[in-house]
Amino acid sequence: MSMFLALLLSGTATPAMVVIDEAATVREEAPPHGAIGMSTAYRISDVVPAPRSFEFRKRALHIGAAIGVHPIDHDEIYYVLSGTGIVHSDGEEKVLKAGTAAWLYKGAKVGIRQTGNEPLVLIIAYPNKAAE
Repeated sequence: MSMFLALLLSGTATPAMVVIDEAATVREEAPPHGAIGMSTAYRISDVVPAPRSFEFRKRALHIGAAIGVHPIDHDEIYYVLSGTGIVHSDGEEKVLKAGTAAWLYKGAKVGIRQTGNEPLVLIIAYPNKAAE
């Protein structure tokens, strides 16, 4: 039984910390919001016990892949680890490369596409909706 499942079943409080090996979260899938091409998704925060206040993910957009343009209801950050891409927000586009970040604002229509000869590897972070 995993540590997470044991904690959940025991009814104890959330742990002091959770350490996650990204290899345990990896899967090959089409990117969200349009299924344009393929990507390697590292759904890191998915293995963190609830409640959690934000999502933290890594995604490698394969050559020609994109996260399609979609509206967001929260601020969101795309941070580039490697590769190049073009980020879109409300009709404006900017080039991103390793070491750059795009801070995208609540209410915008956003997306990002891979460009160049290598995958675009991103960290994506955004808040969860507050519990009602």
